[in-house]
Amino acid sequence: MSISDDLIEQYLNHLTHARKLSEHTLRSYRHALAELLTLAGTRDLPTLGAAEIRSGLKQMHQQGLSTRSLAHRLSVWRSFYRWLALQQPLSSNPVAAVRAPKHAKTLPKALSVDDAKTLMEAPQQAKAEPEALRDHAMLELFYSSGLRLSELVGLDVTYIEQAGYRSLGWLDLAQQEVHVTGKGKRQRIVPVGQKAIQALQAWLAVRPQWVKQDPAALFIAKRGKRMSPAVVYQRVKRLALQAGIPTHVHPHVLRHSFASHILQSSGDLRAVQEMLGHASLAATQIYTSLDFQHLTQVYDKTHPRAKKS
Repeated sequence: MSISDDLIEQYLNHLTHARKLSEHTLRSYRHALAELLTLAGTRDLPTLGAAEIRSGLKQMHQQGLSTRSLAHRLSVWRSFYRWLALQQPLSSNPVAAVRAPKHAKTLPKALSVDDAKTLMEAPQQAKAEPEALRDHAMLELFYSSGLRLSELVGLDVTYIEQAGYRSLGWLDLAQQEVHVTGKGKRQRIVPVGQKAIQALQAWLAVRPQWVKQDPAALFIAKRGKRMSPAVVYQRVKRLALQAGIPTHVHPHVLRHSFASHILQSSGDLRAVQEMLGHASLAATQIYTSLDFQHLTQVYDKTHPRAKKS
């Protein structure tokens, strides 16, 4: 193992144990750092300069990498060099003076209330088979509680604590809520709406037919294993296409829809922040823009002086 490889492993170990980053985040960090190694070539990472970093980013951009992806890589590299400066003397941080490329700010996509209703009802049109009941329960829970994809697949059917295992997320039907562990290992409790409760009860009634390898998991595949994020992502996408929703739908679109629809109805930004599990209110404030878009549409349609003659 080279000096550079060893430094990256030490840094990832620091992220795992000191900062307790999720496996998904660690994978993205590892990928970005692997690209830094490729950029460095035969040179050791502590010897790189700003010119090499800029040249590498330029080449990645020419190869079609988006400005958002470039900014993420630069952020990971900057964080790595800050950590490295605490481990050994560095003549300079080669990333410190390199600016991330500007990218257009885009609002998160959200379904209309009508499209959300259509999507929620779509699996009910199918036969009352385990797969359809499971898919319906997943859709309802995504939209009812604004869960992230990783949070939903990590749910257990109830709280479990036994030798070598303790639930990080679970369903509490009696209290009509879910307990989840989100980003930064932050735990929260989110209400579950009545429609989602009914869908979950219907799924739980047939779930024992599939229970084999992972009896703890709330959502399982036909083979009895906990559903993977990739499979859930594809199921949501397919169900939306079958329902005729005129936009690309994935689990995070349902999370955005949950947040924007709650905000439109209540105007309570703090409550939405709590339910989404955002550490900062600033992360939730983007939904005020979505809400304003909705208000603008209402104004354009209803105000006498807004209508075109």
